[in-house]
Amino acid sequence: MKNVFKKFLLNRRAITPVLSNLLLTVIAVAAMSLATTATYVITNNLRQTMGERVIIEDVWFHDETVSVYLRNIGKVSVTISAVYINHTRQYLPTKFHLELGEHGWLNITYSWLPNRVYYLDIITSRGNHVEGYYKAS
Repeated sequence: MKNVFKKFLLNRRAITPVLSNLLLTVIAVAAMSLATTATYVITNNLRQTMGERVIIEDVWFHDETVSVYLRNIGKVSVTISAVYINHTRQYLPTKFHLELGEHGWLNITYSWLPNRVYYLDIITSRGNHVEGYYKAS
């Protein structure tokens, strides 16, 4: 038995193809693992972005404030990251967050004038936009 094992180790023709096939198998498995992980991350992020839905239900102009009533009708929670009025970014003192099915008022400090139309663009942390034109009365 010892002699057969020694003969096998000395025969290099059999070892090289085995090692090369083993190396190719390891590389293929590693590449597929990376591809599977990347696909999972991309589709998970895409699913969350597509599941994010927020709507503007009402807009009120009063004093030095524009109040926007938002409702989360999507499948994931929503965080408002930016608000633009007439394409100018407005300061948000705190992050505005809505869980599934929640709704609430987003108050923005803004000096508005009556009988003018204002363009509101509300952007979520995932990059989705909710926008529209609203007339102050």
